[in-house]
Formats: sequence, C-alpha cells, structure tokens
Amino acid sequence: MAKITKVSPLAPERFPDLPVIGGVAFATAAAGVKYQGRTDVMLATLVPGTTIGGVFTRSATRAAPVLDCQNKIGGASGAGAAILVNSGNANAFTGKNGVASVKAIAKAVAASCEVPEDRVFTSSTGVIGEPLPHDRVIAVLDDLAGRTDTAAIADAAKAIMTTDTFPKGASAEVEVDGKTVRIAGIAKGSGMIAPDMATMLVYIFTDAAIAQPALQAMVSAHADKTFNCITVDSDTSTSDSLIVAATGTSDVDASDSDAFSEALHAVMLELAHLVVRDGEGATKFVTVAVTGAASDADAKVHAMAIANSPLIKTAIAGEDPNWGRVVMAVGKSGAAADRDRLSIRFGDQEVARDGWRSPSYSEEAAATHMKGTDIEIGVDLGLGEGRATVWTCDLTHGYIEINADYRS
Repeated sequence: MAKITKVSPLAPERFPDLPVIGGVAFATAAAGVKYQGRTDVMLATLVPGTTIGGVFTRSATRAAPVLDCQNKIGGASGAGAAILVNSGNANAFTGKNGVASVKAIAKAVAASCEVPEDRVFTSSTGVIGEPLPHDRVIAVLDDLAGRTDTAAIADAAKAIMTTDTFPKGASAEVEVDGKTVRIAGIAKGSGMIAPDMATMLVYIFTDAAIAQPALQAMVSAHADKTFNCITVDSDTSTSDSLIVAATGTSDVDASDSDAFSEALHAVMLELAHLVVRDGEGATKFVTVAVTGAASDADAKVHAMAIANSPLIKTAIAGEDPNWGRVVMAVGKSGAAADRDRLSIRFGDQEVARDGWRSPSYSEEAAATHMKGTDIEIGVDLGLGEGRATVWTCDLTHGYIEINADYRS
C-alpha cells in the first residue's frame, strides 16, 4: 500500500468533539489484517431496540459484506446489534471465500456480543481480490467485546481508514418536542469515490427513536443529495456502505421530525465534504453548481461531467481559469444544452455569458479565485429551472503517486 506521508492541506484542524450517543459503544484493535502497527478493526455495539437504515453501492461487483448487509437491513429491531469493520482488505471479488468470511465473522461477533447473527453488520475496505484473513479478525473479537467504550468513537474513526490522511467525524444536536436529540457520525474515504455511492464507509448514530421505515426513507433521500453528489475520481467502489443506527435511548420519537431530518442531512453533508477534502492528492475543494437546466436530472449530469473531467481537474490544480474546458464538459455530457444560452462563472467572476466570453471578464480576477483552496464553478444553462450541486477536488501528481503502487 502506498505510504501517506502528510495530512491533506484541506483537512480540518482537528477531529471534532463528538457527543456520546446513548446505546452505542466502540472498541478497536490491531488485528494485522494488512497493516502493521496500527488499528484496523472496529466494533460498535448497539442496544436492543436499535433501528438501522442503510444505503450501499450499486456496483455490479459488490463485495460480500455489502450483499450481506443489504439482506439484513429492515429486519426486526428487538434485539441488540453490532457493526464490525476491518480495513486493509475489501473482501471483494473473493467468491465463495468472501461469503464464508462474512458468515464466520458474523457468527463470531454474535457469540462475543450476544446478539443474533442477523443483527451483525460487517464492512470491509482495502485491496480488492485478495482473500480476507478473517481468522485474524475473529481472534480479537472477545477482547473487543470486553472493553467497549461509549466515548471511543474517535478511535473508531481512525481504525476504518485506508489511504485517508485524517479521520472524519461530524455531529449535531437538535431539539425535538422540547428535548435534545444527538447525532454523531464517522466516515472513511479518499479515493475510488463516485456515485452510486460515492471507497467510502459511513456510520452514523443517534439516540433518537425512529421507526425503521422512516429512518430508511430519510437515509435514502439524504444520500442522494450528499454522498451521491461527491466525486474524487469518477470510480465507484465495490464496498461503499452507509449505515445509520437509531438507539432510541433519548425516548424522543423523531420519525416525523423535520428538524431531525434536517440535522441528519447536515451531518451527512459534512461527512461527504470531508471525504472530498481528503481526496487522494487533493489541494482544492471544488463546488460545481449548475442552474437553469431543463431538469434537476439534467443539471446533475452536467455537474458530474464538469466535476469528473480530468482536463478541468488538472486546470484547477494548476490554478488556471480555463473556462473553455467547462464549455467542453457541458457539450459532451449528453444532457440538454444550448451553446448560445450558456453562462459560466468562477467564484463571483462571470467568465462567459450567452455563449461567448463575458464583457466583464477579467483574467486576473478569475486567476485570483483559482489560487484559493475553495473553488466555485457556476454554470447556468438558460433552459429551465433544473439545478444541482456536486463537490469534487483537483487532480494532482499526488493522486498518481498514491495509486500507482497501491497494492505494493
């Protein structure tokens, strides 16, 4: 695996102080799945009554843990539950061996944590195509189960990292019926990031009480506006998993709460942004906002064409306001566009209007915007009311260095 020598320049100053969520506890261990000298297994235990929602990759080559979780989401919530994650090996494209590894781990977690096997959710992230040494994971389970800690979520965030340069966390507190409800989440993701979903693992916990159908509806809807609107390199992983667990320990029913739904969306969006800010080799965080499209769907097609263009991403890395490449990306996207209605801006600087260079265009002003770390590209199609916003990063030599020897 490529060595990550420095933290992304787009990283936050520190890992946030996340609230303790009643009903969930964490433990981590160094099992030696692939890495030496660092934690690579995370266990989260959940109290009986916890409801769980999830969204997973739509890849046709989904990993065995993903398929297993998809089959379990929506099941009965009376018993306790557990989430087990390993990093360093994706357990993907491993055939019957992969399925056997998932079953073996789930059985062992169930025994160690005293929960039903169908309430054990596993995830794996790392190299594709290599058998998972699940015996190493199983060997540390009793120890993990015996020392879970409600305040150890920061350790959990570190244990699930692969090429990430920093752990990712976000939280929110919201009032529902006059009582405080808490949300805390962690994520990993740096490369192989693109819808659907955008390699990425996300675990979010809340002490709200939420009926499973309502939780699932919230998670699915918000994923489309957050994790499915980010891209680092246009490559969709075999292993993407988003799991949200509502323990109900606050005794506050948030199933129909708009305030809770908005807070959950905010946490998901912040985690999605952190994934982009840790894009492999990234030095710029890029917002692409498309308006005036024939439909919202068309707007997203255009936005993703811009966000995924290697020519645009390298121009951003070089701090070059090359708006002609944006014109190119809109034209190739396949969604409806009219050259003579197209307008483009970089930050507040309009660079093109109605199909040609804007009369107010200033190369100096546009270049100044490109020198910042947060870049905004705005496109208006002039065709309708459709709009979409996606987030990406630049493409640098660092991305090549990380991925050229990923398996070595």
